Amino acid sequence: MKRMMTVAALIGMALATPSRAADPSPLVLEAKIPLGTVSGRIDHLAFDPDRQLLFVAELGNDSVAVVDLKERNVVHRIPGLSQPQGVAYHAASGTLYVANAGDGSLRLFQASDFAPLGRIELGADADNVRIDPWRNRVIVGYGRGGLAVIDPASWRKVADMPLDGHPESFQFDETGARIFVNVPDAPRIVALDAVSGRQVTILESAGAGANFAMAVDADAHRVISAFRNPARLVAFATGIGTREASLETCRDADDVFVDARRRRLYVSCGEGVIDVVAQASGGYERIARIPTVPGARTSLFVPATDRLYLAVRATASEPAAIWVLRPQP
Repeated sequence: MKRMMTVAALIGMALATPSRAADPSPLVLEAKIPLGTVSGRIDHLAFDPDRQLLFVAELGNDSVAVVDLKERNVVHRIPGLSQPQGVAYHAASGTLYVANAGDGSLRLFQASDFAPLGRIELGADADNVRIDPWRNRVIVGYGRGGLAVIDPASWRKVADMPLDGHPESFQFDETGARIFVNVPDAPRIVALDAVSGRQVTILESAGAGANFAMAVDADAHRVISAFRNPARLVAFATGIGTREASLETCRDADDVFVDARRRRLYVSCGEGVIDVVAQASGGYERIARIPTVPGARTSLFVPATDRLYLAVRATASEPAAIWVLRPQP
């Protein structure tokens, strides 16, 4: 028996719980899309459904890669950024938004040819970006405590939603009426009225801290936050804020996504694994732990393509790439 195994072989032998040991792996590595000579950390991803493009925030490289998912290659790279962290694509206007931690700017690019359209100065640490489809707005977390509201028609900041600390991941509830925000500096999860920005609820972390990743399960009416200290997933009811489930997860989580079709969660973690979690008896259970690469902690699940895209930074053994993982069955 060989003493060493490739990462791809390990993925095919996902570490399932004993009761699921005979089941096939719930995620299969389908492809690796090389990003080329890209150094440093890779942050968040966004998707253009019309052209099947993936936008990759190459934070350590001060660039954003544009990946054609059909051809599985990099078709463009936007250079000259300043530690890009968050990216979002506004389909109605064909605009790519890039939030830069280094200089606190939000930069706008025309999707057709990625020509720069302008920039909005937010002041410091521009981070996650979300599209508000209910009100046709762009929301950006930034600074020591706030969400900026951007009008995509005028390309201007039109409002602020204040917070008690720097916002990490934030998500709209299933109705669009509230925004749940991870505020690890507090530490807490805050729910804001999506129109007024007024704080309406605080979800207690019950002793856990470093809550960075978040997802909303619309069908289950739950907001799910991934804490790093200790490493746990905690689910709260979106309606009343009660804590409904909790389980141990992988370390250094930076993204969590809901696969509504299979009633699963995918948690990508910097320790070098993806946890696959399934709904079970009103709570959740981990059904597999998929080995990846240390430091590969950001990802994007796209229901339209039914794929999980994992951002893998360059290491001594792996080049920078987007790993394409296919859920099954």
